[in-house]
Amino acid sequence: MYKFEQKTQERFIHQQLAGRASVSPQQVSQGNATLVLKTSSLKDRGTYRCHVNTFNLLGLFVCAAPIRGLFLEMSRLSGFEEMKCIVQDVFPAPRVTWETEPPTLEAFKPFTRMTADKRGLYTVDSRLKKIEGKPDLIYICKMTPPYGGPAWTSSLREREIKGSEGKDLTLPCSAPTYLNKPSLQWTFSSSNESTQILTYNSQSGRSITLSPWEEQVELDVYNVHFGDGSVRLMNPHRSRNAGGYTCVFSTPYSSHTERNKVTFSSEKDTSFWWIFGLVAGLLLLVLTGLFAFLKLRAYRHNTCVLLCLKVV
Repeated sequence: MYKFEQKTQERFIHQQLAGRASVSPQQVSQGNATLVLKTSSLKDRGTYRCHVNTFNLLGLFVCAAPIRGLFLEMSRLSGFEEMKCIVQDVFPAPRVTWETEPPTLEAFKPFTRMTADKRGLYTVDSRLKKIEGKPDLIYICKMTPPYGGPAWTSSLREREIKGSEGKDLTLPCSAPTYLNKPSLQWTFSSSNESTQILTYNSQSGRSITLSPWEEQVELDVYNVHFGDGSVRLMNPHRSRNAGGYTCVFSTPYSSHTERNKVTFSSEKDTSFWWIFGLVAGLLLLVLTGLFAFLKLRAYRHNTCVLLCLKVV
C-alpha cells in the first residue's frame, strides 16, 4: 500500500492512503521506517506489515475512538431503583463490569446494551438493579477498552439527611478505596440552580471555599488525605440551606459522587413535637395509674364480699 525506495526516493502510495501516509527519508536512513497516517478512520483498521531490507517487522494498527467520559446515575423509571452507566461515541465497544463497596455476596445481573451509529461508534448502556435492604452501598461501574488504554471508573452513593434548623450538621462524603489521591469538589443545588461550594486540589493540598459559603461550611483538609471529604454545615437555615449537596472525588480517569438530599425541621417544629411527646407520656402515665387504681379497688371489693360471706 505504501512503498519508499531510499536510493531513488521513489514512492508508491495506494489510493486509499493518498495524501495521508508518509515516512521520513531521514529517519529511514537511520533505521526508523515509521509510517505516519493522518486523519485515520474506521476503514483504516487492520494489520500493517513493514519490510525493511532483510528485516521483517510486524506492527498492529488500531483505529479507536477512546472513552472521554463516563456517566453514572440512579434511575426509578423502571418501577424500581437501578444504577445506569453510559458511555457514548466510542470504538471499539468497551467491557463493562460492576462492583460494590463494601463487596457483597449478591450475584450481579446487569443488562448491557451496545448500539452503533452510522459512523460505527458505539453507545454502551449498562444497568444494574440496586440491592434491597442495603442503602449505604457504593455502586462502581468500570469500562475497559479491549485494546488497552486507561479504564474508566465511576461510582455513586445517594442518601437523605434530616437536620434541625440552627444546629450544625455534618454532610458525609467518603472516597472508595480504588481512588488514589483524588481532588474534591462540593456543590449545592436548589430550585434547578447549582452553585459551587468549595474545591480541594490533591496536588497542592489547598482548599478554596467560594462566596457566600466561607462562614457556613468547614472542611478538615487533613482528613481529605485519608479519603474523608465530609464538611460541617454551620448554623443552617431551612429556607436557605435545604436542598441537594453533592461531593465529587476525581482523578484523570475515575470519579466518585455522593448526593445528599438535606431537609431541616424548624425549632418550632422541634419544640412542638417535644411538648406533644411530653403530654402524651404524662397522659399515658395517668391512664396507667387510673387503671391500676380501678383494678386494686375491684380486688378489695371482692375480698370484702368473701369475708362478709364467711362471717354470715
